[in-house]
Amino acid sequence: QVQLVESGGGLVQPGGSLRLSCAASGFTSDVYAITWFRQAPGKEREGVLCITSDGNTYEAESVKGRFTISRDNAKHTVYLQMNRVEPEDTAVYYCAALPNKRRFFWGIAVEYDYWGQGTQVTVSL
Repeated sequence: QVQLVESGGGLVQPGGSLRLSCAASGFTSDVYAITWFRQAPGKEREGVLCITSDGNTYEAESVKGRFTISRDNAKHTVYLQMNRVEPEDTAVYYCAALPNKRRFFWGIAVEYDYWGQGTQVTVSL
């Protein structure tokens, strides 16, 4: 059974840091692309950062220079390192998987076949 499980969310003060994890299981081989999305109340789900198995990364302008993405293939886990967080980063964060290599638009939610349940990140004093 394919599964993505996010963890690491919580409450963080503005300017602080947080690391989210996305653990993948049930896939028969390394997943081609994993992307972190987020969705704030009343807003559309937006792509934050994407990493592919051939080493490419893609990021949203809103997090450039603050967030980074990495993957540990041995642990089947992708990390989202969030630094210098802002109140506008408050959202539910989801990871999504595209198992097989093909051309895709990384920031478009319908491109992905599998989703985690999400983890809440709240940036507040």
